[in-house]
Amino acid sequence: MMSIIPRNPIRRIWAEGRAVLNGWLSISSPFSAEIMASAGYDSVTIDIQHGAVDYTGMLPMLQAVRASGVATMARASWLDPSSIMKILDAGAWGIICPMINTRAEAERLVSYVRYPPNGTRSFGPTRANFALGSDYAAFADNEVVCFAMIETAQAMANLDEIVRTPGLDGVYVGPADLTLGLTGRRYRTGFDREEPEMVEAIQRVIAAAHGAGIRMGLHNGTASYAAKGVSWGADLVTVSNDVRLLAQAAENSVAEFRKTVGASSIVTRADTASGY
Repeated sequence: MMSIIPRNPIRRIWAEGRAVLNGWLSISSPFSAEIMASAGYDSVTIDIQHGAVDYTGMLPMLQAVRASGVATMARASWLDPSSIMKILDAGAWGIICPMINTRAEAERLVSYVRYPPNGTRSFGPTRANFALGSDYAAFADNEVVCFAMIETAQAMANLDEIVRTPGLDGVYVGPADLTLGLTGRRYRTGFDREEPEMVEAIQRVIAAAHGAGIRMGLHNGTASYAAKGVSWGADLVTVSNDVRLLAQAAENSVAEFRKTVGASSIVTRADTASGY
């Protein structure tokens, strides 16, 4: 029997047994989105929750990324049906939804992503029909990827129930919020956790997801930590974001300049003062 090749590039990579490398877009700019999409990522995610992006900013970013063939997802601002449905109607291949704490919330998320009878998504794929295919309605339920974010102590307590939500494709760990949720302010905030209890928590999410037959995504600050996540079994890893990459590149460039000309610039000023 011939297998059907998934249309969603993310699902194609999973079908090949590989982990997805995901980029993160927080700057509301089609040009920066186009640059990131051409860098070699398998997918990019537009951050509506914490990024400087709203729907009107997201739409041209989706259009700019289309030429690269890279799959585009979006992190919704919250568990809100209207915003989730509009993101999908705009042509995103997947949704990452923050702060899913219970099985009931995960069920609501799935219902917003799937059409009846599998869910409650309203029909109106305005751009998706053009960007993803005129037969979008026929394949959307099987192709669109639905991730629930695990970020709190409550979500961890309900993890085994959440991962078994019918129609949920994966869970996604935001390490900064999960660390705050599990340990308070005991440790620094941020990604790339090295504390044994946090590493154990991340690995527990991976095991729970795989035990339920779904995928696990992990947010990372560095490529080396993302590679570590893949070695643990993560199915999708996000490496940094456009804001951090721009800031780091700018800081490195300035630092290199200051280091290179620091001593010689003093001599140059002295020489100038002497008439050279």
